[in-house]
Amino acid sequence: MTAVPSLTAVPSLTEFTSAAESLAGVISHTPTELSRALSDILGSPVLLKMENLQRTGSFKIRGASYRLAQLSDSERARGVVAASAGNHAQGVALAAQALGIPATIFMPLGVPVPKLLATRGYGAEVVLEGETVATSLRLAAEFAERTGAVLIPPFNHRDVIIGQGTLGLEIYQDVPEVDTVIMGIGGGGLIAGVAAAIKQAAAADGRTVRIIGVQSEHAAAVPPSLAAGHPVEITTQPTIADGILVARPGDVPFEIIRDLVDDVVTVSEDDIARAILMLLEHAKIVVEPAGAVGVAAILAGKVTSAGTTVPILSGGNIDPMLLQRVVSHGLAASGRYATVSIPLPDRPGQLAKVSEALAQVGANVMEVLHTRHGHGLQISDMILQLSIETRGPEHTQLALDTLRAAGFDPLVVED
Repeated sequence: MTAVPSLTAVPSLTEFTSAAESLAGVISHTPTELSRALSDILGSPVLLKMENLQRTGSFKIRGASYRLAQLSDSERARGVVAASAGNHAQGVALAAQALGIPATIFMPLGVPVPKLLATRGYGAEVVLEGETVATSLRLAAEFAERTGAVLIPPFNHRDVIIGQGTLGLEIYQDVPEVDTVIMGIGGGGLIAGVAAAIKQAAAADGRTVRIIGVQSEHAAAVPPSLAAGHPVEITTQPTIADGILVARPGDVPFEIIRDLVDDVVTVSEDDIARAILMLLEHAKIVVEPAGAVGVAAILAGKVTSAGTTVPILSGGNIDPMLLQRVVSHGLAASGRYATVSIPLPDRPGQLAKVSEALAQVGANVMEVLHTRHGHGLQISDMILQLSIETRGPEHTQLALDTLRAAGFDPLVVED
């Protein structure tokens, strides 16, 4: 799927270029940096499009700003309304503030505090109600019907797609030799816009660019939709990549995805956690789970070498508490963090012997739980549970072998 279809639903290259010009004073032209670590893994150049450094910390400001800029004076006077648990909320709030448009944002109860405070900080009136984003969307639609405010959708609108597509023009401007672009798919607005913009720009130069979408295994609605030929709704499962936790792709972006996206792959929760950890350690940047799925696809071997590759780091808004848990999970998924349970006789000096054995191989003890209570324990026994940090799977195995050689029986505790 490399040809650009002649569908009226696909915005023209002129429209994308005009949108980029109109957004020049609103958005940042985010950097694109070479990743040596990922280049070594893929065997070809990998450059990271750092949209996590965008204003509001996400690409969403592009589509929201362009959509609001198209409103008539009478529509602006009525105000806008949106529903979101994070990035779309902040994008609409900041865009509305810049244009002097009243904005009301419905957010579900339990939304991460940093995202709530950021949205309010951009001047929007925030209504906290409902347990899920679906409820917030319903309430926002009712508000629009009741007050006349203009509902700003997160992805299912042509103007939003055009705004998001300006990111594709930036990539082609900065990396004209690009061969493959990888990004996450939620509702589909980002990948539809980027695919349409960059494929048309490349075609004008007689080149082709491959577009690969990535979804969480827990929310992969696009593959069955492509198989059916139309958007279908799936039952999702919780995922750390909540930014792409969408049960059904939008009708408008799906038309473009169907014709312009070359492949869609899925990644696991462990893959995503490893990607976030890798970006922290090697690129020294914080990326939210939904923004890291392109890198996750490379690390998981879901993307093969195809010339110069650009994964889009679409956002960096991650709650610090979630980041702490993800880093721990990423260490475990990379074989660098393990929880080990060791039954011991209840005699003095046992903990010291275990510590000495681990010290011999340089394994770092992070946490210790010592208990005499447990099913099947004899009155003279106890359980020692250790969380240890190692340099990788081979080092972890060495630590376990050393403990066994010292007379202990360690058991790795799965998450």
